[in-house]
Amino acid sequence: MAYEINEECINCGACVDSCPVDAITEGDSIHVIDADTCIDCGACQDVCPTDAPNPA
Repeated sequence: MAYEINEECINCGACVDSCPVDAITEGDSIHVIDADTCIDCGACQDVCPTDAPNPA
């Protein structure tokens, strides 16, 4: 199951560098995870200061 970033995202970008498969990009107001690329590792959730990434 892929992760999704919720509205708690502050667009800091901490998750982008932590993703081993480059599944995270900057959206309009929050970062976005490509569900087809995400490998459900949780690395983004571990580094997020607001706990915005969560399993979909």
